Formats: sequence, C-alpha cells, structure tokens
Amino acid sequence: MTRRRFYAPPAAFAADEKSATLSGDETRHLRDVLRLQSGDEIYVFDGAGREFHCAVEIIAKDSTTLRVIAEAEPARPESRLNLTLAIALLKGEKFDLVIQKGTELGIRRIVPLATERADVRLRDSEDTNKRVTRWRRIALEAAKQSGRAYVPEVAAPLTVDSLLLMPAASETNESAKVTRLMFSEREGRSLSEATNTFSGPPTEIVALVGPEGGWTDGEIGLAREGGWRIVTLGGRTLRAETAAIVVVTLIQHRFGDLV
Repeated sequence: MTRRRFYAPPAAFAADEKSATLSGDETRHLRDVLRLQSGDEIYVFDGAGREFHCAVEIIAKDSTTLRVIAEAEPARPESRLNLTLAIALLKGEKFDLVIQKGTELGIRRIVPLATERADVRLRDSEDTNKRVTRWRRIALEAAKQSGRAYVPEVAAPLTVDSLLLMPAASETNESAKVTRLMFSEREGRSLSEATNTFSGPPTEIVALVGPEGGWTDGEIGLAREGGWRIVTLGGRTLRAETAAIVVVTLIQHRFGDLV
C-alpha cells in the first residue's frame, strides 16, 4: 500500500516527539483531498531525513494534531553522496524542471547562480525572495512525491564568481575537501577522465552547470584557478536543463545510488 505522506518541519514536533502538528496546507490536503478522519494513520517526514508513523487526532480548520506512533524508515533511502547542483538561472519552467528532477534524483542542495550569460536577471530582493520561495515549494513537493524524507536546500542565488572562489571545504568534515566539477561544452575532459585519479569514491560533490549560452572564457579560467575539474559531456549540444538532469544522473550512477 502506498504511504499517505505529509510534511512537518522539525519545529512542528513536540519536544518529546510524541505529537506533531500539520500546517494549514497539509491539513487541507489531508481533509479535503484525501478525506482522512481522526484515527486514520499516515506518515510524516520532517525534511531533515526522518520519517514518522502517526495517527490523526484532531482536524481543525488550519491545523491537524497528530499522535506519533513510532519513527519509521523513510520510504526511499538517501544517496550516500552529498551532491550539490549549482546551476545558472534559467527561465521559468526550465528552472522549475531542474529542481523537480534533481530532487527526485537525490541531490542535497541547489544553488542558483547569476552568470554573465544567464537567461534570467533578478530585479531586486522582492523578486529574489519570491522565486526562492517558489523553488523551495517545488523541492518539497518533489521530495514528497519521490518518497524522500530529506528536502533539498534551495540556497539564495549567488554570483558564479563568488562560488568559484570559495574554498573547497567539506561541510561535514573540515579535514576533507569537496570535489568540484564544472560542466562545460568546451575545454574539458570526460567525467571518467576527470575523476579517475580519485583514491576513493567522493562523499561530497558540487556540480556546476552553465546557462544556454555557455561559460565565458573568464568564468572557465576562474574555475581552473580555483581548482575545479572541467568536464565535457560529449559532442552533442544539450539544453541547459537537459544537461543539469544528465549531470545529476551520471554522478549519482557513478558515485551515488543509481545503479
């Protein structure tokens, strides 16, 4: 039987983790779409990797109180690879598609990038906040659909220069380095050639994908100076959104959990 899954952030759980509260949106889905009632059992994931078997207790207008029965194994385990996808800003549905499919494929973080040839220019902070809110909602819905208990972080947009100049420090192990791969239509090697010197499989990767117009010479040069490995996918020219999905798939197959 397919799990009836809902989302509640860690703050929605009681300190003793014996109860939790669903938001108004989740309550409307529970009550009006699935027509669940008090006593029905559901599963709730917290977006940070944990999932719980719960029972519905009280359904109010804008919230639902749940009794936590027990912690449960997530429906789909997480990839052992901590994969960040950094991608140039794309128009509308193209960027939405990348977030949705990247989440389904197991990425842990998405970093939108302002690049010299990006398709989109953010107007102001209000425009930026509105877009980030939308992207985070898409990531949440994709995590719910794909059975993940972890919702990828969608970071605030960065300039590509600031990303390229960041030190290659691991976010989980200060003594380790994160593997950084820039995917480019030129001046690179195959993924196998670029990664065949690893002493062991990497645990953290940042994959960088450019806009439709490609990277400038200056951006590629800055990546080389910063120690990024330049990777080329082959002879065919891919749309940016296609390239992003292909990149995540290849990396998860080679180093993650796509077999």
